[in-house]
Amino acid sequence: MSDKHVAVLMGGFSSERPVSLSSGAACAQALEAEGYRVTRVDVDRNVSGVLSDLRPDVAFNALHGPFGEDGTIQGVLEYLQIPYTHSGVLASALAMDKGQAKHVAKAAGIPVAEARVMSRFDIGNRHPIEPPYVVKPVREGSSFGVVIVKADQSHPPQVLSSDEWRYGNEVMVERYVHGRELTCGVMGDTALGVTEVVPTGNAFYDYDAKYAAGGSTHILPAQISSNVYQKIQSLALKAHQAMGCRGVSRSDFRYDDRVSEDGEVIWLEVNTQPGMTPTSLVPEMAGHAGLSFGDLVRWMVEDASCLR
Repeated sequence: MSDKHVAVLMGGFSSERPVSLSSGAACAQALEAEGYRVTRVDVDRNVSGVLSDLRPDVAFNALHGPFGEDGTIQGVLEYLQIPYTHSGVLASALAMDKGQAKHVAKAAGIPVAEARVMSRFDIGNRHPIEPPYVVKPVREGSSFGVVIVKADQSHPPQVLSSDEWRYGNEVMVERYVHGRELTCGVMGDTALGVTEVVPTGNAFYDYDAKYAAGGSTHILPAQISSNVYQKIQSLALKAHQAMGCRGVSRSDFRYDDRVSEDGEVIWLEVNTQPGMTPTSLVPEMAGHAGLSFGDLVRWMVEDASCLR
């Protein structure tokens, strides 16, 4: 049992609010079962005032997307001097910016796909790079706004220049990497297991595949060679360290094994606020390592600090 008061920050106002509410509810329930005194905080623009009144011992950050994992809420918590979970201001901001994160990863020797960051309005009717390629919002998560352009597509996606686009004007155009979707979590200084994610009836691991019940199949441990398995664990830990991440993170990869078993392994991104829902990957990886969900959230609370 613990006398610590933990404020679980959830909800927020990004596109990932529903996922955050689910993550926060699961974490709050687990923390209560572990003996912590828990306050659930549905984050709004007055979060600084709410936390100033609560004065919790720890803030458990279960927010996702802009404002929750881009260094913003982390800065508020630093200002209030409330220890918090996950990564700090710099690592959070860096990892959330896909273009800058790719520069850092490449400089650290992590294999990345060729890409360009540009305004969506500059793409027009001509392909910015040879298709197939992927267009991603620079600062979104959960696959929001991701568009795959196939090799036989005659022009870029028209949605990029339309008023329907809600994901910012800066996008990353990245070479499409064929192959399997692999992901690996990191907990402190330790890489967890490697999971293969197989979307059910989807072309790629989109929002529904991530969060809908039955949206994907998780194969843990991934059925790949031991060399590739260990390589992905090593790269996930290297990305975690290169970005300056703390606590728990998760790196996503593509693995193209069409030519050889070693194939091509490409790092896509690091997620500093991995989902903590019933269908989420990191809790499964922790379970594979012998840690219950309660063990995981307890470790995160005890790891919390400022100046992360």
